[in-house]
Amino acid sequence: MVARKKAKVAKRKTKVTKRKAKKKVAKKKVTTTRRRAAKKKATKKKTKRKAKKKVAKKKTTKKKAKRKAKKKVAKKKKNY
Repeated sequence: MVARKKAKVAKRKTKVTKRKAKKKVAKKKVTTTRRRAAKKKATKKKTKRKAKKKVAKKKTTKKKAKRKAKKKVAKKKKNY
């Protein structure tokens, strides 16, 4: 009786491990394409972020230039 029970338990365990192994294989199959997609998305996000930063920098430099120009004009007005 005990032996039969042990055999049943062992069988169940092998079933579980087989199921897990199958899942692992399935996961492995999916991950390459998913990983590629994720990478693409990440690079897209990165480029977007960089572009945003560039735009922000341009805006600030433009503002700085405007400020400098205004100061120059003010200085000239003071001198005359």
